[in-house]
Order: sequence, then C-alpha cells, then structure tokens
Amino acid sequence: MSGAWKDWTVVHAARDGERAMTAEDLWGVPRVGGVEPTPDGQHAICVVTTYDVEANEGTPRLWLLDLAREGAAAPRPLTSSKTSSSRPAVAPDGTRVAFLRQEKSGEKKRSQVHVMRLDGGEAERVIEMPLGAFDVKWMPDGERLVVGAMLYRASPTVEATAAERDRRDEDPVKAHVSEDHVFRFWDRWLTGGERPHLFLVDVATGAARDLTPDQDEFFSFMEPAGSFDIDLDGSEIAYSSIRWDDDERRLRSAVYVLDVATGERTRIAPVDQWSAGTPRYSRCGSRILFGATYERDFYADRTRLFAHDRGTGEQLPVLTDWEHSPEWWDSEEDGGVLLLAGRAARTELFRCAVDDAPERVAGGGTIGSPRRMADGRVVFTRQSLSEPCEVFVIEDGAVRRVTRFTDESLAGIAFGEVRETTFEGGGGEAVQMFVVLPPNTDTSRPLPLLQVVHGGPHGTSADSFHPRWNAQLFAAPGYVVATPNFQGSTTWGQDFARCIQGRWGDRPFGDVMAATDLLIDAGLADASRMGIAGGSCGGYLSAWVTTQTDRFACAVNHAGVFDTQGMFASDVIQGRHVSLGGRPWEDAENLDRWNPLRQAAGMKTPMLVIHGERDYRVPVTQGLLCYSILRDRGVSARLVHFPDENHWVLKPRNSLVWYREVHDWLARFLDAAGDGHAGERDA
Repeated sequence: MSGAWKDWTVVHAARDGERAMTAEDLWGVPRVGGVEPTPDGQHAICVVTTYDVEANEGTPRLWLLDLAREGAAAPRPLTSSKTSSSRPAVAPDGTRVAFLRQEKSGEKKRSQVHVMRLDGGEAERVIEMPLGAFDVKWMPDGERLVVGAMLYRASPTVEATAAERDRRDEDPVKAHVSEDHVFRFWDRWLTGGERPHLFLVDVATGAARDLTPDQDEFFSFMEPAGSFDIDLDGSEIAYSSIRWDDDERRLRSAVYVLDVATGERTRIAPVDQWSAGTPRYSRCGSRILFGATYERDFYADRTRLFAHDRGTGEQLPVLTDWEHSPEWWDSEEDGGVLLLAGRAARTELFRCAVDDAPERVAGGGTIGSPRRMADGRVVFTRQSLSEPCEVFVIEDGAVRRVTRFTDESLAGIAFGEVRETTFEGGGGEAVQMFVVLPPNTDTSRPLPLLQVVHGGPHGTSADSFHPRWNAQLFAAPGYVVATPNFQGSTTWGQDFARCIQGRWGDRPFGDVMAATDLLIDAGLADASRMGIAGGSCGGYLSAWVTTQTDRFACAVNHAGVFDTQGMFASDVIQGRHVSLGGRPWEDAENLDRWNPLRQAAGMKTPMLVIHGERDYRVPVTQGLLCYSILRDRGVSARLVHFPDENHWVLKPRNSLVWYREVHDWLARFLDAAGDGHAGERDA
C-alpha cells in the first residue's frame, strides 16, 4: 500500500468487536432526537425513538435526563413505550411538560397536545384538534399554550374541519383537483386545503382561540413545527410562512409578527431579501432574529442573519458576510448569538459576539438541538460516522457526554477506521473525502471499493451516523467506502456549492473519478472490483458515471434523476431551469447536455434501480425509465419498487429489504470474499 494513505488524517479510530454490523443491528440502535432543558438547567428532556421491526414502526419516547456534573441519576422515562410522544416543551416553572402524543383517530393516528407533571402522574390531553397538532409552546404565564394545528381552508373552524374530515373519510371519491403552481410536495398532495393555524389554549379548561383565523399560507411544506416563537411577555408571536407571489410567479417566505390581543398581523421581512424565516426573539426582547436568503433560483443560497429592531422597525445585519450558512440560531444574554453551521462536512456550534466573527464552541461530528441553560452551560446532541447520536453538555469549556442510550445495542459490534483526505478535483478545486475501512480486515492488499455519492446535489456526505446510508454498514461486508464531497457540496462556501449549476455531470464526475484514482494509487482499492451508489442526485451521478465509463463493476441508483426534462414533473420546479441547465421549451440542447437518458447508449454497467411510488421530488417514472432502458439494451439490471415509500425508505421492514438488496447486488459483482474474480459484466 502507498505510504500516502498512511498520511491521511485518522478521524475516528477502529472499534474492536466480535462481528460487523448488520441492517438488523442498525434498526436496533435507539435514535436520540431533540433535547429541551428545564429552566433551572438541572434536567433536560430528550426524545428517543426505538423500533419494533415486526410491528414495522418506531415509538418516540420522552426521557428525563439529570445534567448534574457529578452523581447524576440515570435517565428516567417520562412516557410509555406503548405510545408515540414528541415535541416536548417545558413549562416556565419547570414542573410540567407539554408534548404531542399520537392517538388513533379513525383510520389514522394524529398527534394531540398533552401535559404531564415532571414529578410523576399521568399525562392529560389538553385539547383535541380534528387533523391533529404539529407544535406546542408555553406562554410565559405558564397557564396557556400556543398550539399549531391544521384546518381546512374552506372550513376554517375546528368544528367545520371535523365535519369535513368525516365527510371526506366516507367519500369514495379521492380525486385531486388543483389550479395551484405547487400542488404536491415530497409524498403528499396539497390539494386538500389544509392550512396551519395557531391557537391560544387554556391548559386548565382547554378553551381555545384561533389566533390566525384568516391564515391562507403554509408555514413549511416539509415540517411546520418550529416556525414560530413567542415574545418574553407573551404579547406577540413571530412566525414564518410561504406564499405564492403572483407578480414574480415564485414562492417566497416571509416573517410576520402577530399581536396576541388583537390578532393584527404585520410583515417584517423580507424587505430586500428574497426569502426569510425562523424568527427568534432575543433574550432582551428588543429584537427578532431571522435568517434570509437572496438568490431566488438557488436553494442552497447561504443564510444571512438579521435582527428586526422592534423599536425602530429597522432590519439590522447580524451575520451577513460569513462564508458559512447558519442552520439554527438563538440569542445570548449579552446580545451575542449561538448558532449551528455546517463547515467541512461537519455541523458545528458557534458563538457570534456582537460585531465580531463567529468562534467555534464545539465540533467533532454533527451537532444538533443546542440549548443554552440558565447557568451558561449548553446541552446538545452529537453523532459521527462511528458514533450514533447521544446527548452532551458543554461546561467549563469542556464537552461531557451525558447519555449512553446506544451502547447496549452496539455491544460487540466492530467499526472500521475512518480517515479523511483532500485532493484535487475535476475542476482543480480542493475536494474533501471520508474513507471508511471495513472492520477487522487486512488492508495490506487492495480491497473492493464502494463510492457513495450524496444527493442534493447541494448536500454533504457528513461526519454523521446516517440511518439510511450508513457508511459503517456499507463497509461491513469488506468494502472500502469512500464518500467524496464533490463540487456542488455544501459546507465549503457559496462558490463551491454554486459552481455546478446547470452542469451536474461535469465537475462532480471529475471529482468522483479523481477520488477513485487516488484510492487505487494508494493501494487501497482494487480497480477490478469497484461499485458506485447514490440516491437522488447521487442516483443521478451513479447513472451519469455509467454513461461515461465502464470502470465500475456495478451501480446502485436509488430515487435517481435519469431524465432531466422529466424533472419538470417534480413537486417544486422553481429554479430547476438554473440547476439543470435550461427549460425544455427554451434550451433543450443544454438541458440534454448532462442528461443520462441522452447518453444511455454508453451504459454497460449492471445497475440496481430502487424507487418509491410516493416519491414526488424525483417522480417514480425516473427510476422506471432507467430500468426499462437498461433491460432494453441487454444490460443486467434489477428493479426494487416500494409502493408505500417516498424519496426515502423509512419503514423498518422495507429498509431491511433495501439493505439486503443493495448488499446482495454489491456482493454479486464486487466479490467481497476475495476469491479473485468479480461478477461478469455485460458486453
């Protein structure tokens, strides 16, 4: 093996174990989610989801954590393992927690608001919403809640929506009718008229007042929770929503403030920005922080932070020239800002003092759900390529692990070493890559290689324990797994992400091939036993690469773009003409330049094609087209179609099938057992 490989940075050491991980093991690992501290900072509540593969579902559960520096008690479950509980919000006095619990409602499960004491007792439902609730927060008085729930646009009261829901459930006709520009999103149709409303609910009586009776916009197409914040005295609510701009013929997002007493709504942003969202009140109460973007046709445009001065109405820049893009933010007592941002394939915690550049507070993987506590400590979650998510706390400048929910499930399982390198990509840019070695394997000779390319394309192969594209699980059978963050990836600045607009197959292809050559030259990868796999834009790259070269023995194309023109049937087509290179009726030639369909004559590589019927982001016809053309050309191909999955495969038993199919396909052509020959490729 080349000495160059030994010089690469070891990010995570190998972990000894009796055996390698399986897909069943992965689904046995508890998934630690959001964390909410109590007002005194002595405890926190976190959400932990465990999965019953036989029942084919997961159950999120609330746990109470002791954050004491020494002598902390073990975590204590607050909710039953028989019911799904999520979105915890601790009361201002720290005695109770409000949360969402799933309840059976007809043929569906809907989340309803419950409240329970932290010192024991049963949870009590506060109010029942006909379509369920999606978010809950306490008012500062500790006697009322603000609850987010959907109502039908044409039946905008609780009673009318309940009646309309029952009518629709009984109606055998399920037709979708629309004149809207965006009429479906991800895996659901938007033609039902559901719109988010905010309700002010009395905890003692359950009496509710609709604060947004005329609401006709979406908070978010994907996840409406987290879209609003409450003023320190409870007199005002700030929230963000999405609307269709008839003049611009585009979607825009804006921030509004709502007077709780009068119901009067005022838009505060955008002013010069194209889109704005995620408002958060400052701890002094004088400002509202929000994020804004400028480039209307570039969804990965970096976020800039602004503050709305509630006294003057001015929009003040807080963090607008930073090369990285904040993902979460909250104010500090001294006027500074605590924030999360992606940098070099990690999500790190930063603090931005007033009129100063951000400084890193914590890193080392992927951080999530940070919360500043009353004593100045910060509690958060963290994960990496070799560590599932757990809860940590920063105290006295050091990071301390608080929970060990995942230890038992991974006992005796070996993980491979993770290294990192930077190399020259196809356009001369520096490109980063993680490499995960197979566990308990001799690396003194070349091994089968699996290139795993991420989707987006403006995304990241991150230092995280991915549940669907888990690098350790891919490496487990004996493969070297490489995850190059090709040009177009995020967390390396705006220019690096933007440079592939209209040219998806250009520099990313060069980067993947340069990474492949690097691994071969280092003596790590066997050039005769290489595969490539990816989902979404990663699926596109898997297909595109096979139109340009037959160096890979096999490919896996999950939910991949195969016909760029056909992507104008996607759920949101705003900006598609920029990202893909043109519109079919204006610039078909350039649009087809990087279209795998038009290059299909070069495809010789056996390909596993996987797609979900409910995928509206990359419609299922993309996968069916790719598979049919491969078979028509006589190329070995296998189709796996999930009628009940979307762009992702989320159900445990479907996921086990997914991993089995992927691993069987790779073994068929890469010969991980090392007997000297790979599976035969088509001529």
